[in-house]
Amino acid sequence: MPLIKANNLDIFYDEFGKRGDPALLLIMGLGTQMIAWPEEFCEDLAGRGFHVVRFDNRDIGLSQKMKGAPNYSLPLAFAKAWFGWPVRSAYSLDDMAADAIGLLDALHIDRAHIVGASMGGMIAQIIAAIYPQRCLSLTSIMSTSGDRKLPGPKREAFASMRMKRPPVTDRDAYVEFGMKVLRSIGSPGFPIPDDELRAFVTRSYDRSVYPAGFIRQFLAILANGSRSHLLKTIKMPTLVLHGESDPLVPVEGGRDTARLIPGAKLKTFAGWGHDLPPQMIPILADAIAEHCKAADARLNV
Repeated sequence: MPLIKANNLDIFYDEFGKRGDPALLLIMGLGTQMIAWPEEFCEDLAGRGFHVVRFDNRDIGLSQKMKGAPNYSLPLAFAKAWFGWPVRSAYSLDDMAADAIGLLDALHIDRAHIVGASMGGMIAQIIAAIYPQRCLSLTSIMSTSGDRKLPGPKREAFASMRMKRPPVTDRDAYVEFGMKVLRSIGSPGFPIPDDELRAFVTRSYDRSVYPAGFIRQFLAILANGSRSHLLKTIKMPTLVLHGESDPLVPVEGGRDTARLIPGAKLKTFAGWGHDLPPQMIPILADAIAEHCKAADARLNV
């Protein structure tokens, strides 16, 4: 799992499957490392004939940290976003989309199926709109169009995003904090056992802890605003996947995304929240593989 120079940044990534098979790029969400894409999910897709690439977004995990970037107030940004005023951020979601394209360039991948979850779905939408020549298909997972008129997060989920973090040096407290956050946004229909959740949060902590990256990525989301105008321009095959019990990005966000993208297909699932529980992995792999293979077949006709 190496570092590679992409868009003039050091990006950490890994690969599953055979180079030469249709590429499938996985983009993870806010403040979340690439390991949140479970290995069994990546291996499942690779076993279906895809060259799967996952990576750490800038400012998170083992990719380059933007330590020299200016810091802006997150509470002030929330207030500005509420009133529809411009929000300042150290970098944009467009910059993060350019990182993903830079990774494809560095790996000599001309076109890929673009799959993004949450903030990663927003980045994937931008890639599909701005870099259509690089996309075989788009899959937007538990994401949204960014329209301010859509319902916002449920109270507990929103509070967890703004909760004060313990000192990063306190491993036990930080793991408990992480578990509490994930519980607040997780799937009521597919609860993850405490020991499994603890193991994942501990692995994430031991791999990398960088709260400043979370804040800067959150500011990038708030600064991006609505992508409704972009979504209407997307022409490649699009699949939208969303949980009907998502407390962080309510299902209306997925429905609006599918409504705006011409020809997009929407699949929603009862009991699924804002996570990737083990029970959903084969279901999501089936849906994504079927979508991507259908897109490949259309190109080969």
